[in-house]
Amino acid sequence: MSPTIQTLTSDVIHLIAAGEVIDSLAAVVRELVENALDAGATRITVSLMPELWWIQVVDNGKGMSLRDLRVCASAHSTSKICSLKDLWHITSLGFRGEALHSISQVADLEILSRSSIELDNIGWRVIYQQGKPVAEEAMAIAPGTIVTVSNLFDKFPARRRGLPPLSQQLKSVQAIIQQIALCHPRVTWQIRQNHQPWFNISPGTIARQILPQILKRVCSSDLHYLKLDVATPQEGEIRKIGKAGDAAEEDAERVRRGDAEIKFIKSKSCAEPVALSVSEGLVKERQSECILNSQSQIELVLGLPDRCHRRRADWIKVAVNGRIVRSLPLEQTIIAAMARTLPRDRYPVCFLHLQTSPSQIDWNRHPAKTEIYLHFLPYWQEQISKAIAQALQLDPASLPATVGDRRVGKLLKVAEEKGAYNLSRNLRSPSPVTKAERADDLSLIELQAVAQVNKTYIVAEHPTGLWLIEQHIAHERVLYEQLQDYWELVSLETPIILNNLVPSQLEQLERLSIEIEPFGEDLWAARNAPLMLATREDCADALVELSWGGDLQSAQVATACRSAIRNGTTLSLPEMQNLLDRWKMTRNPRTCPHGRPIYLSLEESSLARFFRRHWVIGKSHGI
Repeated sequence: MSPTIQTLTSDVIHLIAAGEVIDSLAAVVRELVENALDAGATRITVSLMPELWWIQVVDNGKGMSLRDLRVCASAHSTSKICSLKDLWHITSLGFRGEALHSISQVADLEILSRSSIELDNIGWRVIYQQGKPVAEEAMAIAPGTIVTVSNLFDKFPARRRGLPPLSQQLKSVQAIIQQIALCHPRVTWQIRQNHQPWFNISPGTIARQILPQILKRVCSSDLHYLKLDVATPQEGEIRKIGKAGDAAEEDAERVRRGDAEIKFIKSKSCAEPVALSVSEGLVKERQSECILNSQSQIELVLGLPDRCHRRRADWIKVAVNGRIVRSLPLEQTIIAAMARTLPRDRYPVCFLHLQTSPSQIDWNRHPAKTEIYLHFLPYWQEQISKAIAQALQLDPASLPATVGDRRVGKLLKVAEEKGAYNLSRNLRSPSPVTKAERADDLSLIELQAVAQVNKTYIVAEHPTGLWLIEQHIAHERVLYEQLQDYWELVSLETPIILNNLVPSQLEQLERLSIEIEPFGEDLWAARNAPLMLATREDCADALVELSWGGDLQSAQVATACRSAIRNGTTLSLPEMQNLLDRWKMTRNPRTCPHGRPIYLSLEESSLARFFRRHWVIGKSHGI
């Protein structure tokens, strides 16, 4: 059998930007763990003795043959790529062939491995110095690989002294393993320090099952999981769109760089939209080219904004094709998409995993492969914003507590059928729908207004329990989204007179397109106002409030807050029901524009536990 690891040719080596930089314990762990994952490992054990600068990584991957072991630590030796064109189709975590060689230059390296592909049942142990094998012997081990790195930086004491304290390096090791575990949830992780268990990560099927193991105060019910199939824009087809000549080529280059906006129209010849590059306001429309292929996925684990957020933007993680990367544009997209759903000065908990064609990504930007170039960046930002908007909506899959436990409800239904009484739990009789329709149609979430508490809270019956909705902020959310969609200024029949405005207030009103002109000494006349405020008696106070600063979005929030029904207002059942129907169909119904939670869910299963309705009758009476 010919060896699977081979030395890269010179043209490929020269095209690679930089070698791996082994600059810490975390860098060694990262490279060895990524090699284990590329080998198909499902169980990885990482052991460290930081004071001795010793690291060992054990995996149950496919292992290596003796031939591969002899060359795996040579410079530019890898089984991941072999030709120039492979650099544009990277599907593995490692590909440069420099990790093991770089480690062998700064530490003692020992590898034990047994191939699961080879017919013989012999494992081998090889010791390396300066990237060359100096000793080898047969060993009895299970299929997989054991890599031991010792005396790290022993020959480079100046590098050791320049590193952060070991405690800080161990935090980096922990962070790297946790991030990789999110990207590869089916792997079992066992981490040991100084021969003692440090932490473990149990496997799951999706990243939502991994995140609560990392953030200890986050429960699975605090997270929403969404996986979407999205179309992939193809690089080569961009040149076919637009006018012929240098202008089209220049515009296509701008799209590839991500400087130009990408808009989409419906093609007459295909069901998918067509990408159009926009250069200097010119939309080049050609509807015969369809350049999107449905082969990408967006995986999203999002902390629900009414209960899961952070003081810092330290848990906005972006991964691309199995690796955590730093992408400021995508991170800013996530923050912007949740800007009016979180409390002030709070940041989301979000893990975004984009899995797309390797041709969309250039990994050769950073030695650690954490900074990438992503083609068609505006398109991906738009898709991510849409995914977050979908995740924030109310639907049966994202209810705050598990609705699968219907045991108590079933018992009640049986009792109602056999007894002389009957409780009308569904005052409206919806037409029967399929399960798929119920998962997608938000209007099928049944909320029936039954009462008002303290002229503040609406009590609504839900098929799985009871909800309390705060009427003012629910209406505020409805009005705010209406203002977002239909912000309109109308002329005032009688101008509103404002007094004692400072120059900054006048500038702010002008920025909001409110016509203001002098009317006398320290007096100004406002000729128009937002439609929602124009007929209100307190319109003058509202305009003064808007003049104190903020962008258009802040003005819309202030307008919605002032216009919403006040707590203490009596509502009839039809009015409450109308408000509920409008609120549950908003884009972000979980929180108001200031980030306050709008509703409290009391699930039937929780009520049953509290009232101990699951007790046996005899037991509850002490029999």
